[in-house]
Amino acid sequence: MSLTHSSLNRAGRWFLESGIQEASGGVARYYRSDAGRNAGVSTEITGYAVSALACLYRRTGRGDYLDAASRAADFLADQAWDRALNIFPFEHSPNGAPAAALAYFFDSGIIARGLLAIWRVKGKAKHRDAAIQCGRSMTRDFTCDTAFHPILSLPGKNPLAYEQRWSRRPGCYQLKAAMAWHELFVETGETVFERHYERAVAEGLATHAAFLSGEPDREKVMDRLHAYSYFLEGLLPVAGRAECAAVLGEGISRAAGELHAIAPIFERSDVYAQLLRARLYAAALGAVALDRNAAGEEASKAAEFQFEHTDPRIRDGFWFGRKQGQLLPYVNPVSTAFCAQALDMWRQYETGEFRPLIESLI
Repeated sequence: MSLTHSSLNRAGRWFLESGIQEASGGVARYYRSDAGRNAGVSTEITGYAVSALACLYRRTGRGDYLDAASRAADFLADQAWDRALNIFPFEHSPNGAPAAALAYFFDSGIIARGLLAIWRVKGKAKHRDAAIQCGRSMTRDFTCDTAFHPILSLPGKNPLAYEQRWSRRPGCYQLKAAMAWHELFVETGETVFERHYERAVAEGLATHAAFLSGEPDREKVMDRLHAYSYFLEGLLPVAGRAECAAVLGEGISRAAGELHAIAPIFERSDVYAQLLRARLYAAALGAVALDRNAAGEEASKAAEFQFEHTDPRIRDGFWFGRKQGQLLPYVNPVSTAFCAQALDMWRQYETGEFRPLIESLI
């Protein structure tokens, strides 16, 4: 068995056995090793987990992955969705504990894509219906004439004032969430979804060049690389367009340069994985020639963040990152999903098996 295939199976075991998915079906934002506990259940992270578990099921045929994905999707559709407000809140607090009364545009897109991922393999109508309702919320509640509001306060659905922090202002990174509109258009034929995706493409192309330079702190640029990689991923459905292919090539090159420059002081496992996935998709779609040496290095770097461990809450998950060579105390579902998928795709690419199915991108 190849290293990358083994890594995928190990990551799957972490999702099933670590306790990161709670009894409700919801998935915690991360496990914090220094505190010995999970963070709160997050609707966004649960959406990512649905996509990851559906991907694991498609790759292995194992029913326990499908069961876990279904539990997570049921949690989103049955418990997390606010039926009174017709929106997904930021977090779903267990046992009635208070949560921030917010909703995020980005989270909504990730949740909708997760629900569509499980719909494609399970065929449960309520998952598809929940994805459609979520997509409609994105067009109705977050969209104005000039931007897609990143955050709304609840229950009034009032947009929060924009801040310097990238996640609290509109930006090119929102294109990853807008992929949900593209997939919903394919699924339903509702042209309003495709119009909104195309608007997000146009806005991303117009604004992406300044995104990385908008932060003077080098460590925070690493966080922006994570977000900028979302923009590159969001371009993949239109990678066949000359302008988009050119931006993909330039963006991959720029992101790689920034990543390698900043890595000695701060590196994130998910950025290595996102960059590798963008390279593989762009190459397979005929948009950007693959730099095999760079791809191999990114695969090796991503693999460094998965550890054997006696504690099942840590074992086989991927750590979030390192600062000054020291691991940060977060074992993260998103890092685990992105890294495991990237390493599996690298194995498939090297053996000629890789197929650039954009709906499969977690």
